[in-house]
Amino acid sequence: MSACEDTQTLIENRTLDEMSVGDTAEMVRVLAMADIELFAVMSGDMNPAHLDAAYADQTQFHHVIAHGMWGGALISAVLGTRLPGPGTIYTAQSLRFHRPVAIGDTITVRVTVAQIDRDSGRVTLDCQCRNQHDKVVIEGQAEVLAPRIKVRRAATALPMVRMHNPGARFRALVDRARALPPLPTAVVHPCDALSLLGALEAEAAGLIDPFWVGPRAKVLSKAAEIGVSLDPAKIIDAPHSHGSAVAAVALVRAGRAHALMKGKLHTDELLEAVLDRVLGLRTERRLSHVFALDVPHHDRMLFISDGAINIAPDLSTLTDIVQNAIDMARALGIDVPRVALLSAVETVTGKLPSTLLAAAICKMHDRGQITGGLVDGPLAFDNAISPEAVAAKGIVSNVAGRADILVAPNLESANMIAKQLIHLARAEAAGVALGARAPIMLTSRSDSPAARLASAALARLLAAAAPVEAV
Repeated sequence: MSACEDTQTLIENRTLDEMSVGDTAEMVRVLAMADIELFAVMSGDMNPAHLDAAYADQTQFHHVIAHGMWGGALISAVLGTRLPGPGTIYTAQSLRFHRPVAIGDTITVRVTVAQIDRDSGRVTLDCQCRNQHDKVVIEGQAEVLAPRIKVRRAATALPMVRMHNPGARFRALVDRARALPPLPTAVVHPCDALSLLGALEAEAAGLIDPFWVGPRAKVLSKAAEIGVSLDPAKIIDAPHSHGSAVAAVALVRAGRAHALMKGKLHTDELLEAVLDRVLGLRTERRLSHVFALDVPHHDRMLFISDGAINIAPDLSTLTDIVQNAIDMARALGIDVPRVALLSAVETVTGKLPSTLLAAAICKMHDRGQITGGLVDGPLAFDNAISPEAVAAKGIVSNVAGRADILVAPNLESANMIAKQLIHLARAEAAGVALGARAPIMLTSRSDSPAARLASAALARLLAAAAPVEAV
């Protein structure tokens, strides 16, 4: 008697009375990296032979291999669900491991009844795992107490498990930025622990070379309070937060600093100095903000603009928002960024002004007034990021379903999209302001250390793509 189904809608056991020597059952599994990661999370076994490709390449196997007991768990699954099945009590197991299992290997697990003691209910089963080349990977024997009561029931629906490595994309950005020289950065009014520690972490990571711009006594006092020391020569004395913003902007204009990092002051106060028509850092572009989001289970990083600066952008401002975001994505290594102009629908209608703006932006892109990326809109949020939604609606687009950049029609919607992804989807977020003569890191008090480092990495890569020159 044999059971070979890989997917069961019903689970049915074989009782002691129904079993005979020679009965078999089997299941087939293909090893994926996600299986290894999930087993490591469940077991706590973080042996680098299973998880670190560079380390595994130096071992005798020269590739990542599965945990040995991954195969043992498959044997347990056959015993518990197929032969004997529900009601089985596992009492002993011996295993011998003959070959490693690599990612992509197809493993057939088979158990065969070898001995039955009907008085005690003990059953001995030969267990074997073979790979796609019919080579024995694992073999051994299991001893169980077989069930005496018949069980036939619907299989329990298992929860969906998705593996996500938090911050992995941000770490890749940090690694790229770290390969460049540290970015001279004016840290504006670093008069609290978070401002100081965030900048010091970015300095330790090799991302920035900080100037501490603020009231000297207050900055030194806060540094002493948290147990860190600062180079006095790098402290630029300023009387208060507004004076700190003005002095930091002056450092950039003089070519001594090539970026700004917000400390303990309001964003408006910093931007007032940046946008000063005489002594600021204005360019021909409007200033705009971009959130960079590493969203779990999404296939690419998402950039959302503008959720922090421009409240209700008109056509001219929206044009700069789009171009700024494209330039940023290109600086981060996306050769042809895809931009989706968001609205509630994907059709142009006079009843929704955002659709008219989107259509105008697309025509400007067609005429070469916006360059460096692909632009489409209006697109609803689902049509921008979901290939399934695009297929269901029959949308033909080189952006829909694959957008890198989401441009919202106003600040409220952009901010809400970003915050929803952060707090509901557990996205990691970083952000910078663009369009000035230097990138601006607008860090928040709620930002994680990873987000602060990622913002510094974004600024470093942006500055490398568009070097700052002194006025």
